[in-house]
Amino acid sequence: MKVAIDELRDVTRRAIAAQGYEQADTETVLDIIMYAQLRGNNQNVIKLLGAGMPADPAAGEITVVKDSKLSALLDGSWNQGMVVLSRATQLTIDKAQAHGFGIVGTQRTNSPTGAIGYYARWMAEQGLIGFVCSGAPELMAMHGSYEPFLGTNPLAIGIPSAGKPLVFDMATAAIAWYGVILAKAEGDTIPEGLAYDAEGRLTTDPEAALAGAIKAFGGYKGAALALIVETLTRPLVGATRKEDGTKLDWGNLVFAIDPELLADDLETFQAGVSDLLSRVKQLKKLPGVDEILVPGERGDRVFERNTAAGALDLDERVWRELNEVADLADNAD
Repeated sequence: MKVAIDELRDVTRRAIAAQGYEQADTETVLDIIMYAQLRGNNQNVIKLLGAGMPADPAAGEITVVKDSKLSALLDGSWNQGMVVLSRATQLTIDKAQAHGFGIVGTQRTNSPTGAIGYYARWMAEQGLIGFVCSGAPELMAMHGSYEPFLGTNPLAIGIPSAGKPLVFDMATAAIAWYGVILAKAEGDTIPEGLAYDAEGRLTTDPEAALAGAIKAFGGYKGAALALIVETLTRPLVGATRKEDGTKLDWGNLVFAIDPELLADDLETFQAGVSDLLSRVKQLKKLPGVDEILVPGERGDRVFERNTAAGALDLDERVWRELNEVADLADNAD
């Protein structure tokens, strides 16, 4: 069904508020969820359904526990991941703009950080090369195992150009966790060969996959990349562990580089990136290939199409459940 963007934004805002967030945090989360929704990214309003992502009533103030002119470590004090990573990204930008490089880690957040391409694009729009990676609970199997051990461990890179930023955003899992959640909510199956059930059998049933483990993309190479992200978002930032060694929180790492550390100037670098992308677009195409796409281009087009139309397609069940969550805020009033 078609839903007007303004109406979706209003209902989503109320659904976020219904889960216990203050106004400023609600707006932060809203921006990131709508970014995903308008780009066709599955880190969208589905996050607010079912168990959702309620605010932790015991959350405290986000604090800097370690600091230098180039780096910082943030204690999220069990605040929402998008709120904490937004704070970390702004601090990273500030340090990189002042000193050419900035790196910030976060610990003790109580939920995922959404579409991390949002943060990479944010840095690229500030003229910086931005890198973001995010840990998650044990949801994905290491290559050769069916036991959930790794997070889906996404990473994103944003690079400024003379036009739109080049933004690469991917989960190291064969399918994003919320892709499985969305398939379950919409009554669909997931593609073959992407997940195991609890007994180690390959499954297309999203409910069985949720009880089992997702595979890494690309076999052993994807699993190795996920393990690298795990090291950067667990021991490096001090993610909290339970007695059995499993994670209690989400760890995140973000860093930014000023291109002028190496390039003659920002404009020259941006022009070089744009020239490179233009050459990629003009490469000889294989039979059946209409166009060569660069990272982020598909999402940019979905965003432009949706915003031009002022509306987007949304599953009827998702829309109904989102309104039910939003109504909780109204009833609380």
